[in-house]
Amino acid sequence: MTTLADSDDLPAAPSRAKRLGRILRRHRSLTIGGAMVLLLVLAGLLAPLLATHDPTQQSLAMALRPPSAEHFFGTDQYGRDLYSRIVYGARLSLLEIMLGVGIALVVGIPLGLLAGYSGGRVDQIVIWFMDILFAFPGIVLSILIVSILGTSLVNLMIGIAIFSIPVYGRLSRNLALALKQVEYTEAARALGAGLWRILFQHILRNALGPIIVQATLTAGTVVLTAASLSFLGLGAQPPTPEWGAMMSDGRNFLGVNIWLSLFPGLAITYSVLGFNLFGDGLRDLLDPRR
Repeated sequence: MTTLADSDDLPAAPSRAKRLGRILRRHRSLTIGGAMVLLLVLAGLLAPLLATHDPTQQSLAMALRPPSAEHFFGTDQYGRDLYSRIVYGARLSLLEIMLGVGIALVVGIPLGLLAGYSGGRVDQIVIWFMDILFAFPGIVLSILIVSILGTSLVNLMIGIAIFSIPVYGRLSRNLALALKQVEYTEAARALGAGLWRILFQHILRNALGPIIVQATLTAGTVVLTAASLSFLGLGAQPPTPEWGAMMSDGRNFLGVNIWLSLFPGLAITYSVLGFNLFGDGLRDLLDPRR
């Protein structure tokens, strides 16, 4: 039996800080991706403090200037500061991610859980609906929806959310098929728990890991799709500082000023890479087999 005197010789339990440091060292993708996403979020939240100029203020006398100490990334064809517009574009990209992924989660997860748990005709109807959406390439479906609803940033987010719904619908359905057979779900059903209580309190709570990982991976797709549609003129409209629209404006001046398209393109690449690395790191961290 361990005495009080001997208790001082026992190894101390690792602190939370040490455990966190060990996890971050082991999962480099999680560390690098998390840092990149954190910088993007900070840029969006602190855009008024980080920006050096008004992103919509025009000065034709300063048009198409190269990078300098006054304008870090140069100016566009209207003399607007490119650095400030890219910083404010981070805020818009975060809004696109929150609404696009959020709507897909709110619609896709309940449908998938209901289909997987209920089975039978309900499952067939939901899967049929998902297959119809999956039949269209994501960006083509988004273009179709924006063309029907009209060109605006809100309709762009709705289009992105609709083509993302089947991803979460199928994922949550597969998770519900596996989790409805486990002991705690059967016990809740035997005790008379209602359908939605079983779905959300017993199945969804134990399926959050894969869903969170998928949400981070989808965030990069949302940024890329939104930029592509804005590049085609179907998303944010001038003078809104959106990265895809900025690249579209800059393509007409590639022979004069390459910075107009280069810096917004690098911002898009940075965001997509950050979310993809973060999602890969989370997947490795939450994988019980590893």
